[in-house]
Amino acid sequence: MNRNFLLIVLSVLCFSAAQAQEYSFGVKAGGNYSLGGELEAFSPKVGSTPPKSIGVYEGQSSIGFQAGVFLELRFNKFFVRPEILFNQLESEYELPGYTSTYSIEKLNIPLLFGYEITDNFDVFAGPAYNNIINSSFDGTRKPNATIVVQDTPLAGQIGVKWTFLKRFEIDLRYEHMLTKKQITTYNMDSTLFVGGSGSLTQISFDDPRLNQIMLSLSFKIGDSESNTGRRRSAQSCYF
Repeated sequence: MNRNFLLIVLSVLCFSAAQAQEYSFGVKAGGNYSLGGELEAFSPKVGSTPPKSIGVYEGQSSIGFQAGVFLELRFNKFFVRPEILFNQLESEYELPGYTSTYSIEKLNIPLLFGYEITDNFDVFAGPAYNNIINSSFDGTRKPNATIVVQDTPLAGQIGVKWTFLKRFEIDLRYEHMLTKKQITTYNMDSTLFVGGSGSLTQISFDDPRLNQIMLSLSFKIGDSESNTGRRRSAQSCYF
């Protein structure tokens, strides 16, 4: 999957670069707001009695951050925009006697296709590849046990962006994970919950996916307008 997605991205970029009338590249950073996540908590097994469900808990949205780089290739009103972002997401779970934080760090690589509505306002959508760098849940018996987040690395993004002062952009987008729900079970450090009474010893992640709303500010470091001295063949590729 990793290799196939990379080949698709490179092929699209090479073809687009050969046809592009304008280009720009730069850096971006901003915040994100997590959505989703659900787990079920269980009391300990007693003799032959299986663990009993304490309740189902939904993740409470938290604010994370993102930072990275972008390249934009334009042809008339259409454009292709690949990005490489470092993305950090969190959600919180109010479990009995303890608040646990669910954290994800990932490399996010969107390949966006957009259209210019007005001179300064664009809409866009496209797939995004997510490589999970780290995922953890506070309170697991094995400290910072890795949480299985996805069975496929693909997500979809859709959003809008506004350009101002020529080199600055604000973009707002929504990312939805395309992976299926996965149920995974983890043992918890029971001393952390309800005064250490041991009333919670296990959780089952019914839905570990975190979708997100992303807001960022971009700065164009360079573009075709400021690099008029460079010329290339109409059939050439930047890459």
